[in-house]
Amino acid sequence: MGLGKVEIVLLIVLVIVILFTGGKKLPELARGIGQSAKEIKKGFSDDSEDKTTKK
Repeated sequence: MGLGKVEIVLLIVLVIVILFTGGKKLPELARGIGQSAKEIKKGFSDDSEDKTTKK
């Protein structure tokens, strides 16, 4: 039950992000990513609703 290639790459990316942004900026960065993900999901759901109402 070791780490796979994907997990190792994600850990390396996380370490690089922490080094470049600093520990204090990390929560702010995560909040921005979360808000972006919410907007993307909202856009997809709005798009699917538009397709169902146009029929």
